[in-house]
Amino acid sequence: MVVSVKRWGRAIRGALGFLTRLPVGHHDGDWDAFRSTPAAFPLVGLAAGAVAALPLLAADVLAPPTVAFGYLLAVYAVMGINHLDGVADLGDALVVHGDSDRRREVLKDTTTGVGAILAVAITVAGLALAGLGLASLPVLTAVTVAIGAEVGAKFGMASMACFGRAPYGGMGRQFTEAASSGSWLVPAAVVLSAATIGWPHPATVAVCGGIGGVTLPWYWANRHLGGINGDIFGAANELGRVAGVHAGVIAWTLL
Repeated sequence: MVVSVKRWGRAIRGALGFLTRLPVGHHDGDWDAFRSTPAAFPLVGLAAGAVAALPLLAADVLAPPTVAFGYLLAVYAVMGINHLDGVADLGDALVVHGDSDRRREVLKDTTTGVGAILAVAITVAGLALAGLGLASLPVLTAVTVAIGAEVGAKFGMASMACFGRAPYGGMGRQFTEAASSGSWLVPAAVVLSAATIGWPHPATVAVCGGIGGVTLPWYWANRHLGGINGDIFGAANELGRVAGVHAGVIAWTLL
């Protein structure tokens, strides 16, 4: 029991260190524990999403554009911009002409192309506009939608780790080799059960939107790259968040 608790603590600390900029420190074994514990992904999404959503609490006293800008800043202050680099690399790979090998070369290339600039611009603008939508919601609903989107995106990443395949060595393979399909059952049972119980609350729709946003780069990578790598994990995280928040805002609008 003690060993299990320590391992979970290491996994969550490793996940916080990799997925966020929160000052959690680092200890030996954290990274390996995280890679083999996919349930740490949505747990960190829950915690980090709650911190990033704090500016939304000011929606009753500040103008919506200001709140949206605060949310945008908070997301990248808490989550960092490392995963946004995956969006940039994916953008370049999307527009390049050639086969899978050529696209993989572009993903590894450190040169920033027009595709990268456009992909990052669209992603950041999408999140800013999503924040503007959140600012128009009741405060509690806005906060839960933002958290739900983060949990959904992180659960999508956990699913990629459990069921994805990496075409070559690197960050992607470190996750896919360490996680097993059986380890997906715990986060799936918790996240999907909560979404089912809460449906059709906008927050649960945001969870589903976050998962759906992750599947798009995953599907594209399987078709055009032969599998997923670290850049696809990063891009999936960013795109899942944007899709999740927009889905939650749309759900509130249609209620």
